Amino acid sequence: MEIVLLTAFGVGCATLIGVCIGFLFKNISHKFSDIIMSFSAGIMLSAAVFGLIQPSIEYGGQYGILYMVIGVLAGAIVLYLVDKAVPHLHKFVGIETEDHAKNTRASKVLLFVFAIAIHNLPEGIAAGVGFGTGNVNNALVIAGGIAFQNIPEGIVIIAPMLLAGISKKRTFLYASLTGVVEVIGTLLGYFAVSISTAILPFALAFAGGTMLYVISDEMIPETHAHGGQRGATFALLIGFCFMLVFDVLLG
Repeated sequence: MEIVLLTAFGVGCATLIGVCIGFLFKNISHKFSDIIMSFSAGIMLSAAVFGLIQPSIEYGGQYGILYMVIGVLAGAIVLYLVDKAVPHLHKFVGIETEDHAKNTRASKVLLFVFAIAIHNLPEGIAAGVGFGTGNVNNALVIAGGIAFQNIPEGIVIIAPMLLAGISKKRTFLYASLTGVVEVIGTLLGYFAVSISTAILPFALAFAGGTMLYVISDEMIPETHAHGGQRGATFALLIGFCFMLVFDVLLG
C-alpha cells in the first residue's frame, strides 16, 4: 500500500513540477503561445493514440476494437455536448470582458484543460490496476511513463491560460487539479481492481476520444489562425515525436 501511495503522490507531483516550470515563461507572445499549444497538441495526440487508444484495444481482448470505437466516439460526443452546453466557460474563472475573442479563447483553453483532466483519470486507473493485480513492475513502468508525460503537460497548459487572461492563482489551481485527478485514478484502480479492469478499455478509449476532439476541433484551428501555421505544424510534429520517444524508452 505504501508504494501505491508514493507512486500516486509522485505522479501528481510530476504535474506540479511541470506547472512550476510553465510559470517561468513570461511575456508570452501570441505566436509563441500557438507554438506551445501545438507542441501540447502533439503530446496529446501521441498520448491519445499510443497511451490510451492502443492500450484500450489490448485490454479489451477479443472485443477490444469494439470498446475502442465506442469509447472514442463517446468521448468526442460528450466533450462536444459539454462545449455546447457550457459555451461560456470563461465565466467560471472570473473573466468577463467586452473582448469577445478573449472570452472565446479562454473558453477554448479551459476545454483543453478539461480534456487533460479527463484523460488523466484512466491513466491513473491503469497504473492502479497493475498494483491491485500484484503486477508491481508493470505498474511502476506505467506510472513512470505517466509521470514523465505529466511534466511537459504541466508546462504547456500554463502559457495558454495566462495568455487567455486567467489569473496566475487560478491558473496554478486548475493546472494542479489535473494532477490530483490522476492521483484519484491511481487509488481508484488499486482499490477497485475488479471493477476497473472491466471498464478500463472503454475508459481509456473514452479519454482518447476527448483528446482527439479537442486537438481537431479546438487546438489545431486555433494555432493555425494567426499566420504562424508552419511553425505550429512543426511544433505539433515535435511534440508527437517527443512523447512517442518517451513511450518507447519507457516501454
